[in-house]
Amino acid sequence: PARVAVAMKNGEKAQERARNDSRSRGSRHEESDSRLRGSRHEESDSRSHGGRHRIVAVELDDRLVVRRSAEVEHELAVAIFDLVEANRFQPTGLSPGPYRLRLSIRDGRSLLFDIRDEGDRPLREVTVPLTAFRRLVKDYFTVCESYYEAIRNAPAARIEALDMGRRGLHNEGAELLARLLDGRVAIDDETARRLFTLLCVLHIRG
Repeated sequence: PARVAVAMKNGEKAQERARNDSRSRGSRHEESDSRLRGSRHEESDSRSHGGRHRIVAVELDDRLVVRRSAEVEHELAVAIFDLVEANRFQPTGLSPGPYRLRLSIRDGRSLLFDIRDEGDRPLREVTVPLTAFRRLVKDYFTVCESYYEAIRNAPAARIEALDMGRRGLHNEGAELLARLLDGRVAIDDETARRLFTLLCVLHIRG
């Protein structure tokens, strides 16, 4: 499981670097140098702060933590850091944040988003069914394990195929999470990916 966490995080970082490279290339073709600098500054500020519609702290229910290794605990901390560093999180009908988020499992069947204001006062609870992710998370872990084994001695074509499969499953999980939150919490693609990463880490035991 710890190896899965490492492969999972490496895959997400690679996806983000590729997206950033693509955005930069497109901007250089479409804008002058001066406008490009302004655009990059605006994008960086938006992704880092998300205006007031953002999460500034994430707390996990202690009951979710079941004897994880030090490596997995580290990956969990990194997943939370990445989420807080850049996100967009806009609950429908609530005043602008920023928000604090508590994640917990309700009745073993639902992931609970306990949304609070910056002073830690409860605002709203939103749940998504964990059953919707069981197959996807299982398949994702399986591919991550296969990828980790493949990078030791498998042909490049095999490694590339597994990497594409891993990225595809990660995107599918992020899109599913965004759909389940749609109408209740608006999130962007990056936030959906980071929340799905966190959801996956929460499934790791040992």
